Amino acid sequence: MAATPTPISYYPASDPGFAALPVNDLLANEADLIARIKLCYGTDRDSFERDVLPLVRRYSACVHLLPATADNYFSTPGGLLRLGLETAFFSLQGTDAHIFSGQMSISARRQLEPRWRHATFIAGLCCELHRLMSHVIVTNAVGDTWPAFLLPLADWLAARSSERYFLRWRPHAVETRGLGLFALPHVVPPAVIADLSEGNTVIVPHLLASISGIPVYREHNILDELVRRSLALVIDRNLAASADRYGSPQYGSHLERYLVDALRRLASDDSAWVANREKSRLWFGQDGLFLIWPGAAEDVHQLLEADQLAGIPKAPETMLELLIAAGVFEAAAASRSTWSIQPPGARIPLEAVKLSAPDILLAGIDPPPAALLQALEFTPMQTPAPVNQQKSAPPPAPVKIGTQLSLIPPPEPVANGETLSLPVVETPKPALSESVSASPSARFGLQAPMRLTQLVRDVLADAVRTLNDDLGPATVCTIAQGVFVPLEEFARHGVQPSLAMRALMETNMLVNTSSDGPPTLSREFNGKPAIGIVLDPRYVDGLDLAGFAAPPAEKN
Repeated sequence: MAATPTPISYYPASDPGFAALPVNDLLANEADLIARIKLCYGTDRDSFERDVLPLVRRYSACVHLLPATADNYFSTPGGLLRLGLETAFFSLQGTDAHIFSGQMSISARRQLEPRWRHATFIAGLCCELHRLMSHVIVTNAVGDTWPAFLLPLADWLAARSSERYFLRWRPHAVETRGLGLFALPHVVPPAVIADLSEGNTVIVPHLLASISGIPVYREHNILDELVRRSLALVIDRNLAASADRYGSPQYGSHLERYLVDALRRLASDDSAWVANREKSRLWFGQDGLFLIWPGAAEDVHQLLEADQLAGIPKAPETMLELLIAAGVFEAAAASRSTWSIQPPGARIPLEAVKLSAPDILLAGIDPPPAALLQALEFTPMQTPAPVNQQKSAPPPAPVKIGTQLSLIPPPEPVANGETLSLPVVETPKPALSESVSASPSARFGLQAPMRLTQLVRDVLADAVRTLNDDLGPATVCTIAQGVFVPLEEFARHGVQPSLAMRALMETNMLVNTSSDGPPTLSREFNGKPAIGIVLDPRYVDGLDLAGFAAPPAEKN
């Protein structure tokens, strides 16, 4: 007797999938929100059922019960449907406070305003349609895959007589909002597009630009502004509600689009972002496109704050982490996110971020900026040793890990191989004072650890060199505990004092003059009160350490 074949199981029993519910059942669950949309739309029942309700039905047939994200905002069944309806409602509500086609006559505006409101509703409803093509894979019980580019999900399920369907998330999916244009015909019939374009040439282009995420240069896209603001509000509200119910969701994953959009708007509209102009935020060289940081982050924050977007990060560090994770910026190294560049005319290197591709910001700018003939990345020049020293100097002896290296150079050998014996002169300890403790012939210079950030190193080195008599007025001074450096010296060179202090504290180069207070010190400098930090004198070559009070203990 032949054995009974084991039935094939396409999915584990732990995955119940989603029920292939009729569209009417889907809309019944959203009846309250649909009623609010009808009230906000402000038309009679027949007009609402003719103009708006068919769009809602077609949208629900496309997204069905699919979540918007795997484990973030609107991640429950029906999340994408709810996200689209809420964004459409708030976008439509926002049109009441804006005047579209403001330069036209009153009669022309009267004809176009209803079309603008209709288009804004559609843009809000379809703002996340791209996820159907880029983020999910939908199959039925026998393993057939839904062709999202061809027809709505509900229509496919009905054609296959499927009672349930199953969802898989594409690994490492990249947000490509332009794919939403391919799903748009599933929701918006050609007749609606034709009606929106009647008597004008701007409504449909602004609608398509908003759905695809492509900015309209040289024009203010009020429609897209309303949709972006509404989407940020809806997602922020959902994240806050989800945190109360389910723990802590992944905040920040929806913010990249707003940050990139702000970067593009600044690059195309702001005169301070014209590439390769003096004191510009944007520099384009042979080695790539760079943004001066954190100055560019401050511009982005001001722009998005003016847009009244909810949940936008304020800290440059947070923006930097989000954009590096999204692949917009390219980190300089595994341990360092920013780059050091020296544009033409810059006296010292500047801190910057590097775009992973210049077209992220430059695409669409007419005329496109030309790259400089030089590379922008700053590479410290190494001073070569004299030729005779290269030939006669023996190879260095291996140094045991953890050994403290001396900053005093070894005696140079003479011609016969013997070393010169120099007499040791005992220098008397000078009294404590706020003048430089060194001989008149001493040359002062910074001796900083190699792991100190290059930007902070350069500013500090320039400041310490001013202690020499022939380099102009001193911008620092010595005090009993070390070298006083005013914080405004960092700000004057475009380095945030907080970042400089953190870098110096991480390398143990500061002297804390108060055992339980902050590492800053207030004192009079050049006749004015100043706030600064105290640099450990051991990191300044040319100082007599015996002239300083209570030197700190040796660092590990």
